[in-house]
Amino acid sequence: MEKPCAVLFDAYGTLFDVYSVGLLAEQLFPGHGTALGTLWRDKQIEYTRLVTTSDHGAHYVPFWDLTLAGLRYTCKRLGLDLTAEHEQRLMNQYRHLSAFPENREVLQALRGRGIVTGILSNGDPEMLGVAVRSAGLESLLDHVLSVDSVRKYKTHPDAYQLGVQATGLEPRQIAFVSCNSWDALAATWYGFRTLWVNRYQLPFEELGTQPTRTGSSLRDVLSFF
Repeated sequence: MEKPCAVLFDAYGTLFDVYSVGLLAEQLFPGHGTALGTLWRDKQIEYTRLVTTSDHGAHYVPFWDLTLAGLRYTCKRLGLDLTAEHEQRLMNQYRHLSAFPENREVLQALRGRGIVTGILSNGDPEMLGVAVRSAGLESLLDHVLSVDSVRKYKTHPDAYQLGVQATGLEPRQIAFVSCNSWDALAATWYGFRTLWVNRYQLPFEELGTQPTRTGSSLRDVLSFF
């Protein structure tokens, strides 16, 4: 198969470690950091699906708002007293999530090969801007694409279509990289070449479709070339 002409990365969970908030959560709520980080992430994604599929998207709100709603729900579910100060600190931590260490190396390698690079994310533009600047990745990305422009979260096809519109390429000419199995699956259905980064040694979704490739770090995207 021809080599991809562009590589688009999911942001949250793929370039930025969504579970890194668990360290602060553990400081604020000893013994609950891991549970808080996991349930917060699950609820955040559940809300994206809920607002996208209900009433033709009439309930859409930006990802930042869903992230806050997910935090508040999680603390209620776990019986934790989320003070205004705790809420502010945790949300600020989410705004500045830790970047995975291989990000820069991989993006530099792709740019060196003349490959178009970008982010295609559920995050709203402000969130993505802060995360990219904090990680120092601005000069290594040609595109930072937010589903906020179409008001539909992944896995809606209109979200993935943003990559086609931005690059001017066919889906088969684009490699899409995600650590989230549901995202890699839907991107494969859409027609992208896909890499599922299985950082946590999990099984892939049992829906009859496999990603184009599976790896354990972002470095595995270079196998396309």
